[in-house]
Amino acid sequence: MAQENAAFSPGSEEPPRRRGRQRYVEKDGRCNVQQGNVRETYRYLTDLFTTLVDLQWRLSLLFFVLAYALTWLFFGAIWWLIAYGRGDLEHLEDTAWTPCVNNLNGFVAAFLFSIETETTIGYGHRVITDQCPEGIVLLLLQAILGSMVNAFMVGCMFVKISQPNKRAATLVFSSHAVVSLRDGRLCLMFRVGDLRSSHIVEASIRAKLIRSRQTLEGEFIPLHQTDLSVGFDTGDDRLFLVSPLVISHEIDAASPFWEASRRALERDDFEIVVILEGMVEATGMTCQARSSYLVDEVLWGHRFTSVLTLEDGFYEVDYASFHETFEVPTPSCSARELAEAAARLDAHLYWSIPSRLDEKVEEEGAGEGAGAGDGADKEHNGCLPPPESESKV
Repeated sequence: MAQENAAFSPGSEEPPRRRGRQRYVEKDGRCNVQQGNVRETYRYLTDLFTTLVDLQWRLSLLFFVLAYALTWLFFGAIWWLIAYGRGDLEHLEDTAWTPCVNNLNGFVAAFLFSIETETTIGYGHRVITDQCPEGIVLLLLQAILGSMVNAFMVGCMFVKISQPNKRAATLVFSSHAVVSLRDGRLCLMFRVGDLRSSHIVEASIRAKLIRSRQTLEGEFIPLHQTDLSVGFDTGDDRLFLVSPLVISHEIDAASPFWEASRRALERDDFEIVVILEGMVEATGMTCQARSSYLVDEVLWGHRFTSVLTLEDGFYEVDYASFHETFEVPTPSCSARELAEAAARLDAHLYWSIPSRLDEKVEEEGAGEGAGAGDGADKEHNGCLPPPESESKV
């Protein structure tokens, strides 16, 4: 791709420098969007489980510890209030007195009994008696609520640990996209690969073009999204991702790059977001890997280096060459101009063959006589000659 800072001849105008585009999606897949001025924050509490899972690890661990500690303190304080209200703390040395909880002699003992009750440790030194109905009700309530807190927090930590976005870290995209010919047609291509030996099941690929757009009514859309076809109609977007694959977007009449030449592409301002989705084979959870390409990361006239070699009984993938490309002869015109040139060439070949054959037939007919020549002209004007004439030619 031509460099923007190339030297110019004296008197030529230097092209305007394009400002660096702010990425919509980072190369590692993080979406560069922040939510601001959210007034209805109560909506986060309606889905508390997802809110806790989405928190950062340090905050998740903090909430995990606080959920248990506050529950133990809360019920410990109630156990202490029951003992204080019944007068158990005033009859600690009275062997004839039946307390609500044996050996509960203060707040620390009540806190420890709360921990033993909720975690079902049961050391046996402190135990509830059958002469305390309010204690029995509190015991049942703490056992039920403690189980709910335990299930909720353990579930949050399990989901956070097993999040499939960690699996997406081993799905890699090429650092550049390329534009070159495939089967005589311009194609925009990038490469994807999976570093793990366990496969992504039902993998599919999508691509979006992100660029600003102004409608006919004058409305400005800063981040307009346009689909780039990567084989949805033919099923090529469904991937068997065992080895690295080159994903191709054919630049045809339905493509937004149909009229983009090499020079026009270099001066354009856009971002291509690619999205790879599939199920993790080990867990069955759906994961999504993302990456993006700015205009400076699209190489015109390049092709990816092959990374697959056949060894003794197996195929070997060399990921050291995963991002490497090399230059290939590629026209600098747009795909539309290339298609028009190919159409003109086909039309020229189609009409030149019968024209030359007609000239030959006319020359032969002129030597046979004027009377026969009139009928031959009417029969062979603008079309192929009959089979017997072709054999003579």
